[in-house]
Parts: sequence; C-alpha cells; structure tokens
Amino acid sequence: MPANVTLEPWGSGDLPLLERLLGDPVMTEHLGGPESPAQLRERQGRYERAEDGDRMFKIVDVESGEGVGSVGFWTKEWRDAEVYEVGWMVVPEAQGRGIAVAATEQLIELARRDAKYRFVHAFPNVDNAPSNAICRRLGFELLEAREFEYPEGHWMTCNDWRLDLGAHGQV
Repeated sequence: MPANVTLEPWGSGDLPLLERLLGDPVMTEHLGGPESPAQLRERQGRYERAEDGDRMFKIVDVESGEGVGSVGFWTKEWRDAEVYEVGWMVVPEAQGRGIAVAATEQLIELARRDAKYRFVHAFPNVDNAPSNAICRRLGFELLEAREFEYPEGHWMTCNDWRLDLGAHGQV
C-alpha cells in the first residue's frame, strides 16, 4: 500500500524540518556533510521564494499531519539542454515506508503538468542504495555514473538517472 502523503509548498515555518534534513551528519552522508546554520537559513529563503518554475515542497504524512521530508524540482543546464533536476529527503524515523516514492510520484506529475522540459534527472550518490532504488522503482533510466562537485570543494560519484516526462504511464 503506498504511503499517504501530501505536498505543501515550502513555508516560513519549515526551517526546523530543513535543519533535521540538511543539518544532520547522518542525513547528509551522501551529500558532503551537514550545512552550517547560516547555509540552512540561506537555503530556507531560497526554498520559500522558489522562482522561474522551480518548486520545493514539504512532504506531510497525512495520518499524523507531520512534516516528514522535502521534495522538489528545479531547472538545471545539463548536456546542452535545460532539464528538471529532482531531489528528496525523508527524516530517519519515516524512512522505509514508501514516503519518498509517493511524494516523488506526486512531484513528477506536477513537473509533467508544467510541461516546461521533456526530462527530469536525479543524481543520487552511487553509494546511496535507497535513492537509487527509488529512481529504478519510478521508471527512471540509468544513463551513467559521473563525478560531481557538491558542495563546492567536495567531489563525489553520482548516478545520472533520467525520466522522460513525455512518456506517460511510467510512474
């Protein structure tokens, strides 16, 4: 049975959730480590005022009403074309229940309706088995592994997963 979640636009009161997601060493082990309080405040502002079709959401567990993660898409220049990049995070106590899959399915439908770009890409670290499994489950195609610098000064190998938004019925 799929997780029962809803997406709410990222709001001004969501900094504590962001701190739990990107300020935690365990949660950011595949992302180069936790962000500083100043970096988190700056990111909070970016999430609140997402622009130019970029979208960031709080994942809410319908049963409890609690914010359990984040999911979003944003424009990225990739391989000489503009595409959406998608990313998600779920707090540790809510992981393993299909929340990221359910939330990302909803997000993909929003990206499809926006119809701005043909493709959405996800770039999980090659060592992040759960995120790579989510890509596979959602019908993304694995293109290759590539080196990425994220955050600045930190290099890691990530998989390039691509989903064709024009191919309906994949999600």
